[in-house]
Amino acid sequence: MAATPALPTAPPKPTWDPRKPEPPFPWLRPTIRIRLTLLYGGMFLIAGILLLSIIYLLAAQALHEGSGQTFSVSGTNLGISSPTCPKLNQAGNNDEFNSILNSCEAVQRQHALDDLLSRSLLALLGLAVIAFAFGYAMAGRVLSPLGRITRTARAVAGSDLSRRIELDGPDDELKELADTFDDMLERLQRAFTAQQRFVGNASHELRTPLAINRTLLEVHLSDPNAPVELQQLGKTLLATNERSEQLVEGLLLLARSDNQIVERKPVDLAEVAQQAVDQVNAEAQAKGVVIRGEQKPAVVQGNGVLLERIALNLVQNAVRYNVSEGGWVEVTTEVQHGQAVLVVSNTGPVVPAYEIDNLFEPFRRLRTERTGSDKGVGLGLSIVRSVARAHGGHISAQPREGGGLVMRVTLPI
Repeated sequence: MAATPALPTAPPKPTWDPRKPEPPFPWLRPTIRIRLTLLYGGMFLIAGILLLSIIYLLAAQALHEGSGQTFSVSGTNLGISSPTCPKLNQAGNNDEFNSILNSCEAVQRQHALDDLLSRSLLALLGLAVIAFAFGYAMAGRVLSPLGRITRTARAVAGSDLSRRIELDGPDDELKELADTFDDMLERLQRAFTAQQRFVGNASHELRTPLAINRTLLEVHLSDPNAPVELQQLGKTLLATNERSEQLVEGLLLLARSDNQIVERKPVDLAEVAQQAVDQVNAEAQAKGVVIRGEQKPAVVQGNGVLLERIALNLVQNAVRYNVSEGGWVEVTTEVQHGQAVLVVSNTGPVVPAYEIDNLFEPFRRLRTERTGSDKGVGLGLSIVRSVARAHGGHISAQPREGGGLVMRVTLPI
């Protein structure tokens, strides 16, 4: 029995770009903690204002009801004075005395209410500051499990599926969410391990018989005494075997490229594109297709082999799906808006816009599906899309006016 190959250790691709820059002012983000703080503080302010209004109205009513008395003064040579009401000495009779006294009481009552209001507002402001600070602290304490869940999710997406949250505490909604997330991670780890084991086994089990078949066919074809019919049959079988090898390699590469790239090195897209052009140049000359374009330096962080596969697949497709006479392929690389861009344009048949998305599906070709072809196995653009996504980039296609396509691959620097 053949030995089982080692499992690949590439982690799953994260759902966000880990190289995305942080916002310039992260503390201004409308986070749940900030919103809960504003909610707590706002509710306290509303309750405080209502309570202050009720106290102010009750105090005003009590002062008004307690100051509606009249006084009668009798006798001769009486001197009445007050530091808060100096006009009492000017009263000539009881009516003037009560009128002056009521005016002074009204002034004192309003002064007392204003003093009560100002002191209450200062007290409310101080308590509001304390309430906002307390609400911020309590919101952070309540939301701390969510922060733990987020950190674990980022660690899982970045490196290790074996990480778990294992949240302690009361059996509330947050613990239920954490437990559900742990269960999901457990299922994902089992599925990812099974997938990688299958890819490893398939890589070994499928390549071996195809390599043996190719060797046997080449040995028989090397016999100069073999009949012409046998040689023709051997060449046909060898071409079929080569096509099967391409299909297996494409499927395995497609499975591996769906994962996030862990080990990244500087790769110049200009060199990658030039190597792809060199490999396809002979085929292009045989078909009468001219390859042109300027490759400017565009260094990205990624896997050189996979990035070369992007350029090679795009250039091969551009050459193979071209016009019979006067065709051309233009390959350019450059840096635009802080991103590396690879553009492959070509002449060719008219491609309807509604069929663009189908071109990136496995085993799909223009107006054909899962059918034999001497141009490929129908995995080229699927592999390109998977490799681009694994590098945090994307690919887009646009029909050219007059026929052909413009393939644009954008990768972060």
